[in-house]
Amino acid sequence: MGTFDGLKTAFSKEGAVAAPGYSRWLMAAAALLIHFPLGQAYGFSVFNGPLVKVLGSSLTSVGWIFSVAIIFLGLSAAVFGKWVERVGPRKAMLASALCFFSGFLVSALGVLIGSLPVVILGYGVIGGTGLGIGYISPVSTLIKWFPDKRGMATGLAIMGFGGGALVGSPLAVNLMKYFSEGSQYGGIPATFVSMAVLYLGFQLSAAWIARIPFAGYQPVGWVPSTVEAAHIASNGADDFSVSEAIRKPQFWLLWGILLLNVSAGIGILGQASLMAQKMVGISATAAAGFVGLLSLCNMAGRFIWSSFSDKIGRKWAYAMYSGVGALAYWAIPGAAAAGNMLLFVALFALVMSFYGAGFATIPAYLADMFGKKEVGAIHGRLLTAWSMAGVIGPLVVNAGRDYLVKTEGLADAAAYSTVVYVLGGLLVAEFVLNLFVKAPGSSTSQDMAGMLPPQVPSK
Repeated sequence: MGTFDGLKTAFSKEGAVAAPGYSRWLMAAAALLIHFPLGQAYGFSVFNGPLVKVLGSSLTSVGWIFSVAIIFLGLSAAVFGKWVERVGPRKAMLASALCFFSGFLVSALGVLIGSLPVVILGYGVIGGTGLGIGYISPVSTLIKWFPDKRGMATGLAIMGFGGGALVGSPLAVNLMKYFSEGSQYGGIPATFVSMAVLYLGFQLSAAWIARIPFAGYQPVGWVPSTVEAAHIASNGADDFSVSEAIRKPQFWLLWGILLLNVSAGIGILGQASLMAQKMVGISATAAAGFVGLLSLCNMAGRFIWSSFSDKIGRKWAYAMYSGVGALAYWAIPGAAAAGNMLLFVALFALVMSFYGAGFATIPAYLADMFGKKEVGAIHGRLLTAWSMAGVIGPLVVNAGRDYLVKTEGLADAAAYSTVVYVLGGLLVAEFVLNLFVKAPGSSTSQDMAGMLPPQVPSK
């Protein structure tokens, strides 16, 4: 009983307060450790083919596993965001780890009994809930540890999510190959169980080392801006609660910005291999390498561009993501038509880096707008835009391509070029929305100052 009480206290919010001398970089490491396993979701498509064979289902039906997981990611982040703020990062990370672990185990059971709905329940519903809770669990705490480098801190954490598939995909493929010998289930159940145990270790480690800043913490040598100093003096009393934030137009402008940014990028992620093959005529093997490069750019953009936003300010950063991103999209068809492979790849790499940056910078943008107090809960509500974008983006690319080929009679290359122009248009809409974002209650002069990095002292 004593051990249980000790663990209960350790994982409470009060038990997670750091002692003086705790390095804030340990919290950054905890964020990477919790996000890295969750990023495996981006590579779940490696299971689609084997699941079709084992379960006797169609590819469309099996595709619902990932779709439901993303839907529940957004929903759980919205529903549990306030709870995550209340209980702190350690308990939230523990809950995420147990959900993600259980989701894999239930999915393994679903494969063994030949039930696709049980697999969807496991990975999609239970695992997806773990995705959402885990995704937001370190955000608020990181922003409190790194008030001087908000963009860099959240970018570092969310980079782990973006890079999880780079390891998760080949790991899954090799585990299925190892366990498939003599297995009528293609090695899938054993692979699910193995990944569940491995990822549980990462996530429990994250929960154990995560800490909340002690009272009065400030980075050494940091000079807060006038706005940030006022927040410190008020002890967060001037910050917005999640219920207050969602009633502000700024929240819905940022919601729309994230929706458009993700819609433009997520559709590309699902069809990048085929688009490259049809638009520039490369082989399937080369296209696989192209997809891997895009994944690296997606991951790198989360850290590089979000860190850059600390220097230029969040509003200017999103102006770059959307404005330069739209121009890059519109230049892709021309590069393909000219057969300029280097430019084609470079443009795709750039827009994918902006796609990742859009995810990574949004928590810092929210903190700039609404303060740190409940930024994790506010971020959770905002992630419902991701759930919707997961439907809109693939619909634009897949349904748009099918309509242009089957109804309008265009060749695949021309159809994909038209789709890319539409995606660029989504980023133009994002650019326009970003123009209207200003700090709640700010004057025009305050709003212009708010376009600068928050750590720059006002003059």
